[in-house]
Amino acid sequence: MELGIYTFAEMTADAQTGEVVSPAQRLRDLLEEIELADQVGLDVFGIGEHHRPEFAVSTPAVVLAAAAARTKNIRLTSAVSVLSSDDPVRVFQNFATLDLLSGGRAEIMAGRGSFIESFPLFGYDLDDYDALFDEKLELLLKIRATERVTWAGQHRPALDDLGVYPRPIQNPLPVWVAVGGTPSSVVRAATLALPMALAIIGGEPARFAPLVNLYRKVAQDAGHDLTKLPISINSHGYLADTSQQAGDDAFPPFTVMMNQIGRERGWSSMSRRAFDVARSPRGALFVGTPDEVIEKILFQHKIFGHQRLLLQISVGTLPHLKVMRSIELFGTKVAPVVRRETA
Repeated sequence: MELGIYTFAEMTADAQTGEVVSPAQRLRDLLEEIELADQVGLDVFGIGEHHRPEFAVSTPAVVLAAAAARTKNIRLTSAVSVLSSDDPVRVFQNFATLDLLSGGRAEIMAGRGSFIESFPLFGYDLDDYDALFDEKLELLLKIRATERVTWAGQHRPALDDLGVYPRPIQNPLPVWVAVGGTPSSVVRAATLALPMALAIIGGEPARFAPLVNLYRKVAQDAGHDLTKLPISINSHGYLADTSQQAGDDAFPPFTVMMNQIGRERGWSSMSRRAFDVARSPRGALFVGTPDEVIEKILFQHKIFGHQRLLLQISVGTLPHLKVMRSIELFGTKVAPVVRRETA
């Protein structure tokens, strides 16, 4: 199993001190985190695209390109690229360039995004939410498949036998589809024979098993090779040397971030009791000691049989040194055991 980390480069106020780091400092810290993840042998690092003041990254490919110069082996992916409000030509060019700079380590994780700020920012209508993603994913895949493209759609000017450059080292450049639990999104990924990244950030993970089964059934019925269609589980996580420390460190910033989003969306606030329930073996949060996280990963692997796990470290702002320690534990204590047990 591949193990990795993703982040939204949070810039919320520190739950203990109230301090907010500058965007420049957050990006410096982020590059150190990616470099450490590579050094401790993790497989993947992903960065999300956002257009809000709480997050430092609106252009993942730029930050990943900076990370490419400081790393050797780790794969570098968006998590996600909000394809609906972007131009597939530029997305492909950006990540093809990243692929060249990194020696063939780039990936695109395409999604519709969990926030809507990019739609008015780039002049798109939310009423076209689904149609935009379908059309732009179609164009992205056509660009990936052929150097010269002829294409026409409803939401972007047509292309008439135009070349898209540069071309990446990897052929094809990996494109994953990120889904949040909608069956139609699962069916889309399976029908197109694209790897699926399934976000599980709350509730009981076992309830997502029918979606994984649906993905595999639709792909198989379409004649696709399941051995070439990996599944990633993307969840929230944080590791510390003791279980108490992990919970005490992670809970305050987690609730700052999630309760802020909850107020926007009508969710109820999270209590410490609910947080600790989510940390239990059958919950969604990978927050604990290396042994606790190993147990949960292996438990979920029996349910999903997935090939990749990405943990969002952290949710809300944690001190940089604590994030670095968490990455170190994930790479040195968790990854070797999980790889051995799932081999």
